Amino acid sequence: MRKLVLLLLVAGAAAVVISVAVGRGPAAGNASSHREAPLISEDPSADNTDLYAFRSPDKPDTVTIISNWIPAEDPAAGPNWYTFSKAARYLIHVDTNGDGQDDVTYRYRFVTQPGVAFLRNTQQLYEVTKTDSRGTRVVGSGLLTPPNNIGERSTPNYRKYVTDQEHFLTDGELTFAGQREDGFFGDIGAIFDLVAIREGTGATGRGKDFFAGYNVHAIVLRIPIAMLDNGTNHTIGVWASTERPAADGTFKQVSRLGFPLANEVLIPSDRKDEWNASPPAADSQWRQYYDEPILAALFSQLYPQFGPYTTKDRADLIAVGLTGVPGLNFTGSALADELRLNMSIPPAATPNRMGVLGGDTAGFPNGRRLGDDVIDIAEQVVAGALVGHPLPLGDGVDANEKAHLSVFPYEGDPYPGFENAKGTPYPKKTIAAKKKASAQKKVSAKTKTSASARRAR
Repeated sequence: MRKLVLLLLVAGAAAVVISVAVGRGPAAGNASSHREAPLISEDPSADNTDLYAFRSPDKPDTVTIISNWIPAEDPAAGPNWYTFSKAARYLIHVDTNGDGQDDVTYRYRFVTQPGVAFLRNTQQLYEVTKTDSRGTRVVGSGLLTPPNNIGERSTPNYRKYVTDQEHFLTDGELTFAGQREDGFFGDIGAIFDLVAIREGTGATGRGKDFFAGYNVHAIVLRIPIAMLDNGTNHTIGVWASTERPAADGTFKQVSRLGFPLANEVLIPSDRKDEWNASPPAADSQWRQYYDEPILAALFSQLYPQFGPYTTKDRADLIAVGLTGVPGLNFTGSALADELRLNMSIPPAATPNRMGVLGGDTAGFPNGRRLGDDVIDIAEQVVAGALVGHPLPLGDGVDANEKAHLSVFPYEGDPYPGFENAKGTPYPKKTIAAKKKASAQKKVSAKTKTSASARRAR
């Protein structure tokens, strides 16, 4: 067992997430892409955590891209609450022709406003710059995020703060930036304990959602399909990244996220920072880690009773994570870590949380919706679901603890700091409650004394 633990550490703690297969499997780092590499774990405001891309259910002639940053935001973390970094550049990239290069890019820059008394001002100004075949231009300036959800005294009627800060860009896209409830769900407490399964094969519930009660910061874009459609396979590849200023005055990429969990569970620990700094167009250098995933070998040691597992020549993982799946969202032979979405597939009337594995081609790994259970899907794929070895594996968490919105920006409103859902009242009884209990005790005693006196007479 000690040797196994050492192997897991060498592969990166995220290795425990079995999900390698789908490239987005069970949570790693701190989940989907939370704290997935050494350097970015020290820079949370630049850390990409999750990426989603789907046909907008309420406006199907558009696609929605949601990119989250800043893992595990505690709602009550004042007075310096979480915000986007004013020194970073946040980018969303779209590849429309399958060559691993971005054809459309949206770049967001944020400005922090002066605080009030000892409290940080969490409402930020931001600007959006777009680069496409027409060149580079500002498509939104002087835009505002809503403030963080502090509580009813500070931010009453929070829903209105959100709708007031949904902005149309000059080219017609709709955008939102600000705090949201973390829509990712998963039992990473069990996953990181050597891929522990709390009950059965993990497909019958009773998992614990680590992300319940936490927030993130999100950038949401709703884009008309006509702006992105290549007219042939109708498939785009999406990724998000963060850049920081370097000593030479240029900006350098410090984080990226396309297909979930690629860096966390496929790339060795000593190369994770290198992967974060490299572009998708250079991803052929990482092919070996898809073709012979260390997680499949580890899975064989952890749960041999569910085997045998295919540990080499995993063309299925290369397709799912680097080229797209033929007949679904294939973009060509270029190997690039992207979240691929076939925009010709309409939204499902009744979405299946298992996505394509559940017969729902509008779901993961064809893009990714907020309700797609990527951990269960990934565990089953890495175990061999696409190569004739289906297993009912999972982490026991089948849905988010909070309902998503049916309209833009789709992720739920953030938890308020005052509510502090994770907090425990202490002392158990407040002073007022103790006084009330004491008074009731005295009344009860007095009543008993009076009754005894009456009986004596």
